[in-house]
Amino acid sequence: METPTIELRNLKVQDYKELKVSMIKSYSGMPDDYWSAAEIKTLVKKFPDGQFCIVIDNKIAGCALSIIVDYDKFDDNHTYEDIIGGENFSNHTKNGDVLYGIDVFIHPEYRGRRLGRRLYEARKELCEQLNLKSIIFGGRIPNFAKYAKELTPKKYIDKVKLQEIHDPVLSFQLSNDFHVKKVIKGYLSGDHESKEYAVLMEWNNIYYTKPQKLIESTKTVVRLGLVQWQMRLFKNFDALVSQIEFFVDAVSDYQSDFILFPELFNAPLMAEFNHLNEAEAIRGLSTYTDKLLETFIDFAITYNINIITGSMPQVIGEHMYNVGFLCRRDGSYERYEKLHITPAEESAWGMKGGTKLQTFDTDCGKIGVLICYDVEFPELPRLLAEEGMNILFVPFMTDTQNGYSRVRICAQSRAVENECYVAIAGSVGNLPKVNNMDIQYSQSAVLTPSDFAFPVNGVKAEATPNTESTLLADVDLDLLKELHNFGSVRNLKDRRKDLYSIKLKK
Repeated sequence: METPTIELRNLKVQDYKELKVSMIKSYSGMPDDYWSAAEIKTLVKKFPDGQFCIVIDNKIAGCALSIIVDYDKFDDNHTYEDIIGGENFSNHTKNGDVLYGIDVFIHPEYRGRRLGRRLYEARKELCEQLNLKSIIFGGRIPNFAKYAKELTPKKYIDKVKLQEIHDPVLSFQLSNDFHVKKVIKGYLSGDHESKEYAVLMEWNNIYYTKPQKLIESTKTVVRLGLVQWQMRLFKNFDALVSQIEFFVDAVSDYQSDFILFPELFNAPLMAEFNHLNEAEAIRGLSTYTDKLLETFIDFAITYNINIITGSMPQVIGEHMYNVGFLCRRDGSYERYEKLHITPAEESAWGMKGGTKLQTFDTDCGKIGVLICYDVEFPELPRLLAEEGMNILFVPFMTDTQNGYSRVRICAQSRAVENECYVAIAGSVGNLPKVNNMDIQYSQSAVLTPSDFAFPVNGVKAEATPNTESTLLADVDLDLLKELHNFGSVRNLKDRRKDLYSIKLKK
């Protein structure tokens, strides 16, 4: 009789077929709640070292999945969904301090061989290697349903500790040096065996050394600077850049963390191409985009401010897109795209909608950027919120007050729905020598959720309508955390995920 080979290694995307078989066998109490191929792919891509499996004769006998979180952003009374951050695992961060276990299982055929202990030891070794202070997870108590009529969760746990009751999960965790931090109600929806209770467990890394923080890595009070840009004719490109630098300089003098420019604020440069038709003129304007990007990158570094460049046209291949850039003060930059093109943009300019939707990491936390019309589609900010977005920036361009009202009302709704701040910035004035850009209407603003910790009208600050100006406002990210956990209503937590969901196809 041959001795089976046992291998403990990191999980690979190619393992999914065998992994799925093992999950279905292991999740007898919740047969439909196994991980999808896309989720496993995302986990392995984001944190390959944190995903372990045990292979016996080419079969997945067990698996342990985990992410790294900044535990200070959560309290002990969290849910499973709060921690993982949706199907993109948006709460995983390499700058976190806790290894959070999101799943561990052993195929029923291989139980009793101490394979779970091997997985837990691998996690502990990883925790020490990465200098994380602890391992935390919410452990199920699958035998609790049998005793729920006669025992409270606390008494049940006490009896398991005294070995008067055996719980296949909790008993094992206690024997592996994990201690109970808290009992959580409603941790994992649908866990009927545990009556939806979980035991928050922790293993402390005794070798952990707290990193010395010379500079606070992520700010909690963030200063926003918005530019309400006056459309005017400029003599040349350098004159436009001088006006850009004036605003960057002015806003940075107030130690702002961000400055937001409006959509297509560089449209005055189209006057040079006004002898062409509208589609050709916008393509002429796009020739300045690369130069503007270089300028913004330089200003972000020089003035120590994160710049959201509004938007500008960019030709990629044969198509014209409406795009912008986040230029960070460390010199890095990323690109965002307008996904929904208005009928006028399509007919006059031949614009095409982009395909890229994402949050961006900054030294002030996760942000999102949606260009004008995109904020009128509530699915987009919801997807960004599920990735952990705290501030949504909306550069816009509207010619009439009713067009502005669509953007403003929708932006304010997005702040309430997604428990985030929304900053909107547009242009004012007129461009008599630029076709399709004649008049502008704007009132830039910083909008908030609606609860006791925020302004009663949900408006943190707003500019004077149709007047060139800057708007400065401080937003407190800790208030969003309080709202999420203890608000009068909790829009993100109270979603009926058993009835509906929103998923990004690409």
